[in-house]
Amino acid sequence: MTSLRRGGKGGVFALLLVYLALLTALQIWSGHNNLTGWSGFSVLAPMAAGALLSLRDTFLVGLLTVASIVIAYGGSIPGLSPGTRVVIVSAAICASALGLVICRIRLNREARVSRLTIARERLTLLRVASRHVGSTLDVRRTAREVTEVAVPGFADLVTVDLFDSVLRGDEPGGPDGVARRLRRVAHRSATGTGPREDVRDRGEGARPQRQDWPARGEATALADAADPVEATAPDARARILDDAEVAAWLEANPACAAPHTRGNGRSGIAVPLRARGTTLGIAMFVRHLRADPFDADDLLLAEEIGAQAAVCVDNARRYTHEHRASLTLQQSLLPRRLPEVAAVEVATRYLPADSTAGVGGDWFDVIQLSGARVALVVGDVVGHGLYASATMGRLRSAVRTLADIDLAPDELLTHLDDVVIRLRSETEGNDPEQTGEGTAESPAGAVGATCLYAVYDPASRICSMARAGHPAPALVRPDGRAEFVDAPAGQPLGLGGLPFEAHEVLLPEGSYLALYTNGLIAREHDMERGQATLRQALSRPAPSADAVCETVLGAMLDDGQTDDIALLVARTRALDAAHVATWNIPDDPTAVAHARELAERQLTVWGLPDAAFTTELVVSELVTNAIRHADGPIQLRLIREPSALICEVSDNSSTSPHLRRARAFDESGRGLFIVAHLTARWGTRHGREGKTIWAELSPTPSPEALLAAG
Repeated sequence: MTSLRRGGKGGVFALLLVYLALLTALQIWSGHNNLTGWSGFSVLAPMAAGALLSLRDTFLVGLLTVASIVIAYGGSIPGLSPGTRVVIVSAAICASALGLVICRIRLNREARVSRLTIARERLTLLRVASRHVGSTLDVRRTAREVTEVAVPGFADLVTVDLFDSVLRGDEPGGPDGVARRLRRVAHRSATGTGPREDVRDRGEGARPQRQDWPARGEATALADAADPVEATAPDARARILDDAEVAAWLEANPACAAPHTRGNGRSGIAVPLRARGTTLGIAMFVRHLRADPFDADDLLLAEEIGAQAAVCVDNARRYTHEHRASLTLQQSLLPRRLPEVAAVEVATRYLPADSTAGVGGDWFDVIQLSGARVALVVGDVVGHGLYASATMGRLRSAVRTLADIDLAPDELLTHLDDVVIRLRSETEGNDPEQTGEGTAESPAGAVGATCLYAVYDPASRICSMARAGHPAPALVRPDGRAEFVDAPAGQPLGLGGLPFEAHEVLLPEGSYLALYTNGLIAREHDMERGQATLRQALSRPAPSADAVCETVLGAMLDDGQTDDIALLVARTRALDAAHVATWNIPDDPTAVAHARELAERQLTVWGLPDAAFTTELVVSELVTNAIRHADGPIQLRLIREPSALICEVSDNSSTSPHLRRARAFDESGRGLFIVAHLTARWGTRHGREGKTIWAELSPTPSPEALLAAG
């Protein structure tokens, strides 16, 4: 545009010169032919020049106008009086002077209008930057927004490089002047050249471009590398780069400019992105297509844009750090790896409603219990986000603790209900403004949850379950028929009052039991429709529990997911008579030897003669304790699992044994001590009538365990 304006003014100047030449010739010709009155047209040239041309060109036109008048009327035209000649020449001089005055006034006004226009454009650019930059809490997106704002209105080329630690959400770290790693995360050019941002933004796998940062007054070349390059931190203040520095930078960054611009650098500004006294990276503004270089006002504008961008990048970095820490905390609350149990084959899925917010309040768990049994748990805490996740973690820990003491499902939910009530009372006593818990999603004191707790025994194939306001589990029988288990619903946790009821169902081997949260079936708030869709999905044949999960999610998920989803599918296995041996032992001390013989015979049948010695010791100690401290019938049961051997002794006493260390001259008190050292786990569970002491052994105990047992 500047060249066009200059070309237009040059044409006007030439046209005025031709006009003066023709007018002078016409004036001389008319004077010789006794024609007058053409002198007045000479004043048009300086007036037109003053309105259209520069001050220099206007002065030249005025000077030529006076010269032409002097030539024509000073002596070339005869018959004019001296007074007339003086008047004509004076009029030409006045017209030329007036043209200069007009030009000066016009140029001042144009300069003032230009300054106002530039100021308005800069204010507009700042306003756009304040609105556009930082629209998200994503570091890379924020850097791209800086380039989108500045090109092409302010610069022809903009690049943004950030330290690798900033991209990871960490503190930049390290003092200025120490080599650190930079990565180009945003690039935009008015020519449309340069690397594609979607390729460059892939993170660690992207190859960084060669970057030359003008730091400490010179262009520091950064070598190509497959890994992020190292660079010295830039100056603390922004500065304008001259033609040579920009040309060197463009040559060192060939992907940043078109081939015809290399080596033709004009002007540039290097702005360090600093926030809270720390350099996060650097932004480079380059003009290589336009003639007007950056000035001091442009430097101030670039600094302001850089300051806004730095604050937004730092906010995004800090959010990335906190979000990553939050996700790590939330994900640690769910089981990373489920235990491998002989009772069931398990597959799980977890889908948060908002993938950016991370884990919510839903949870699932698989807990290995005594006697080859397994507990299956699915729960849902009210709300979303970190608060719900923290509550979920506390409830999950409480469930595992209660499961370790082998409580029945209804009793476990009763204790868990008390836990939720205590959590609510603790939360209600906090100040939501200080704790940050008084939010719309998780208001202070709003602690509530639902839970389904099921215990499956592969020996009896009985599954006992209890619900606390949770959706009923779905059962798929081996023939493919799907149904919902009609267990009492119960009330949600945290209300107190009414007891929970247990429900038992006999599960054929190879059945699928699906436990889920209401987010799976809440399709447009129509639970019945969701259950019908779930039943149809479960009725489809599937070779494994994992395949069932995929089938269910494929049928149930849609674009309108508004709640977290937890899904646990368990395929039941059974331990038949070939894996379980049960005997009734008389309440007589002489029966201990017979119990040892029975255990030895059974281990021989199972092909475990090496475990006979240890098993006989455990059986002897447990049966002896039962005969000594209980009355009535005693039952001995051995369970053979693929990776363990379980010994159980049941009696009608409700007194739990306690492990203690016997003194040197004590005649008793060493039985459970020996059992604890010879077995991997041991414990006690209470039933409706009496208790059961159980011990889990490895098929071949280690020599260290035998030595420790004495």
